[in-house]
Amino acid sequence: MRAILILFLSALPALAEPEEDIGVLNPEEMTIARILDDVARGETSMMHCAAGYGITKKGDHDHARDVFEACARDGWTGAMTWIAQLDDNGLGAPDEDPARAANWDRMAAEAGDPVGQFNYGLDLMRGRGVAQDQAAGRALVDRAAAAGLPVAQRLQAAGYDLDEVTPDADDWKYEKRLY
Repeated sequence: MRAILILFLSALPALAEPEEDIGVLNPEEMTIARILDDVARGETSMMHCAAGYGITKKGDHDHARDVFEACARDGWTGAMTWIAQLDDNGLGAPDEDPARAANWDRMAAEAGDPVGQFNYGLDLMRGRGVAQDQAAGRALVDRAAAAGLPVAQRLQAAGYDLDEVTPDADDWKYEKRLY
């Protein structure tokens, strides 16, 4: 009899009404998986966008691109400059895309981002991804320098000598090409 009572009592929870779904009780925090899930749900924040840097540094350029593109859509200008870097180097994409990179730099520059201004200024001065325009490029570098960007100030002090801010290992990339 006692065994039957124990069996009956142990079956009671199965017969009870199902509990209300209360969500994930112990969600992942501070993980790449969590960041990617949040971004896929349309959530972006400074922390999500900054995590894209770590994701790309670990070599996961496809996921970094997902994070940066979501952040850029939400107006995070730093993400725009990172997408430009990915596009300029063909990371997370089939090939380099200097025109797309320059477009992201332009959007960041137009939004007032000093790094975007500097980068788009370099694009214009080199003619990489856009038509070459030394005067417009220098004007953007000047705006970035006035905003306090040290690398822009260094380029100004060097008389706009691009070798000051570009490693010679990248010389092949900046050869005159038609885009």
